[in-house]
Amino acid sequence: MYRAGDQQVGKREKRRLRRGGGVRTRRFVRVLPGLMIVGGVLFDVLSPPEFTAIPLYAAAPLIAAPFASLAGTVRAGVAALLAVVGLRAYSGTLLQVVPAIELVTVLTVSVLAVVINGVVRRGNEQLASARVIAETAMRAVLPTPSERIGGLHVAARYEAAQADEFVGGDLFSVTDSPQGVRLVVGDVRGKGLDAVEAVAVVIGAFREAAEQEETLEGVAQRLERALARESDRRGGLDAFEGFVTAVLAEIQPGAARARIVNRGHPEPLLLHTDGVVEVLGPSMPALPLGMGLGEWPDRADEWDLPPGATLLLYTDGLSEARNAEGVFYDPAERLRGRIFPGPDELLSALTDDVRLHTGGESTDDMALLAVVRPTEGQPDRRRTVKIVGLGGG
Repeated sequence: MYRAGDQQVGKREKRRLRRGGGVRTRRFVRVLPGLMIVGGVLFDVLSPPEFTAIPLYAAAPLIAAPFASLAGTVRAGVAALLAVVGLRAYSGTLLQVVPAIELVTVLTVSVLAVVINGVVRRGNEQLASARVIAETAMRAVLPTPSERIGGLHVAARYEAAQADEFVGGDLFSVTDSPQGVRLVVGDVRGKGLDAVEAVAVVIGAFREAAEQEETLEGVAQRLERALARESDRRGGLDAFEGFVTAVLAEIQPGAARARIVNRGHPEPLLLHTDGVVEVLGPSMPALPLGMGLGEWPDRADEWDLPPGATLLLYTDGLSEARNAEGVFYDPAERLRGRIFPGPDELLSALTDDVRLHTGGESTDDMALLAVVRPTEGQPDRRRTVKIVGLGGG
């Protein structure tokens, strides 16, 4: 899983070249205004008097405006003006009409460049503020769970498709209830703020239902009713099309079994201590939550959860990640025969491997939740990041 073949090495090299190309482009843009002024001076010195390089001088501050700081934009404008004044003074034409018009032109364009720079800076500040607000809202809706809940080791991860994007429709939550540790991982149809609002509805309903409902099936029905109320409140298209795929799990105190309700979601995986990976498919397929097609009789399936085993829940951002050839990522196949020291290490390895598989070009967010039932005498938290492969892998 973690050995890079020729194809994977090639992808890493492509990503490295793209990053290198981006850095070189930014550097070139930063020095371009100066190059244009120098080019304008050379053109004016070497060309006949009837030719002028005013377009180059005027373009220099305009190019600097969206990319440079205010000081950099001002420097580009002043340098362009000084170049025109110096050349026209050297040729003895500074006080003539045409050179005066050229100076006014460069001065006007420089002032305009300063204005553009201010507009761009304010826009960037507003965008940065919006990103901070979006990240804060998302972290408030999806707080990172504790490392140990109800005697279980827990790790969660939210991976956005874009590096600077924090708002999405994937969700997870873990609650220690009177009936045991209850978990949910889901995926809301849609993107943006509407999806975040639906995530908040599901998470809020789950936390309340997990504490109050006697059965996991009851929790699923509470989520169904909460989404139905939200659809009625919104009305219109969302009332007809809005839905959430979700998988709910329950691990009772001291029990070596897990109960799972799957509502149209990717099947969880059970990773055993010997490297065996078990796909936990539902005994009866079910529709996603919020479809609005009447009552759905939920049925919880039970699975053995021996000491040291890891229950992995994830959204389709993992299982539907594609490589350059369009091949889907298969988490069961990629994890088979591998042993991880803890849930954090498992999720870190998974996210790294998905990036390797897709070449860093994922198109969907993914939420990951891993729960480990510790063995007897296992410490609360193991910090090693070593990944052990069976059979010398």
